[in-house]
Amino acid sequence: MTQDQVLKLSEKFPKLFTPFVEETNETLKDVHRITNGIRQLIKLCGDDPDRDGLQETPFRVPKAFLEYTEGYQEDPRLHLEKTFDIHHKGLIIIKDIEFYSMCEHHFAPFYGVAHVGYIPNEKITGLSKIARMVDGYAKRFQVQERLTTQIAAAMDEILEPEGTMVVIEVKHMCMCSRGAKKSDASTTTTSIRGVFENQSDLRAEFLSLLKS
Repeated sequence: MTQDQVLKLSEKFPKLFTPFVEETNETLKDVHRITNGIRQLIKLCGDDPDRDGLQETPFRVPKAFLEYTEGYQEDPRLHLEKTFDIHHKGLIIIKDIEFYSMCEHHFAPFYGVAHVGYIPNEKITGLSKIARMVDGYAKRFQVQERLTTQIAAAMDEILEPEGTMVVIEVKHMCMCSRGAKKSDASTTTTSIRGVFENQSDLRAEFLSLLKS
């Protein structure tokens, strides 16, 4: 790995890399080992890691993965701690929060939208804060079921609403492009808490608003 590449990593991920202590930075040593492993993977797949177009790939791959998993560098719940003193007892829904995540089983991407709804008790947060919280959990090695539960749990813990409902709709590349190869398949998961658990009319209102 060149000094220029080390500098790029330190600028992009300052919490992980310090260019001035390269000799003692264990994270940088790990990156060196990974880049060598990517070279071997390219060979295993039948190509030449030294050919034009692939020479920089062993560096690009770990750099990309660090970006895919930036959520590990934060506590996504903290985005919700900024609240507003606005009294509202009705349903609030943020629809179509686009996100991209990484399947922990095959390191293949899955992507889709999250719909987050809640009925406030006393705390209301900014709409963008909920979207940032979703991204914080999505940018990790994930499974869809855990992601859905983590989003609902964060809403429940920080905002303490009367109820929370989360619906996630996703396409998984590990199913669409390999394995079963069902390109049209999608997966929906839900997490329901508080008053939504016992009041079917509220669940129906939430789902009807998603379709509108």
